[in-house]
Amino acid sequence: MILDIPTEHPFEEDLAWKYFRDTLKGLEYLHFQKIVHRDIKPANLLLSETGQVKIADFGVSYEFEGIDAFLTGTAGTPAFMAPEALTENASYFYSGRAQDIWSLGITLYAFVIGKVPFWDNYIIALHKKIKNDPLVFPEKPQISDKLKSLIKSILKKDPGLRIMLHEIKVHPWVTKDGRYPMPSEAENCHLVTVSEEEIENCVRRIPRLDTLILVKAMGHRRSFGNPYKKM
Repeated sequence: MILDIPTEHPFEEDLAWKYFRDTLKGLEYLHFQKIVHRDIKPANLLLSETGQVKIADFGVSYEFEGIDAFLTGTAGTPAFMAPEALTENASYFYSGRAQDIWSLGITLYAFVIGKVPFWDNYIIALHKKIKNDPLVFPEKPQISDKLKSLIKSILKKDPGLRIMLHEIKVHPWVTKDGRYPMPSEAENCHLVTVSEEEIENCVRRIPRLDTLILVKAMGHRRSFGNPYKKM
């Protein structure tokens, strides 16, 4: 993992900027492949030999069809769950993409503050704080107003008001006022497809379909290292 929280030694803002941009690109790639991660947090971010952040641990991830994953129930780490995921209404559906974005915001907060913004030892009390308590920044460590603005936009409790991924990519803090633009979706993503013949071969020769998809993805990258394996 790249950061063990809580910690008294959070990242400096410049390092958080680099790691956040890597994570943002990884999350965009997952959503493009129609996968929501459901457990974005510092403990699930690994650092490669080249210093690039890789998203790991797909144990509760969900593959969807259409434009979004419409989920019910809770999955993932409680302190990183979005308010809308904590409803007691079992028939309520919420956006998987918006949940991932919320978790991304909690992760960014933890990068620079060293802890999550909402916490309690008791799960019911924690849920109440996530749903009801305002977002507060401590006096120290100090962070820039632009970064505060981004975190506030990501951690909107109403998912309908929460900033979307493509909007995060052009935020002034992320691009340093346009000097470092993020790659376009077309540059960052390519669709991994699996043919019927490959599925047939997968059933006979490879124990898991996701292994085949991973192999194809590595082929596109011209890399034979598992991008999700801790270096």
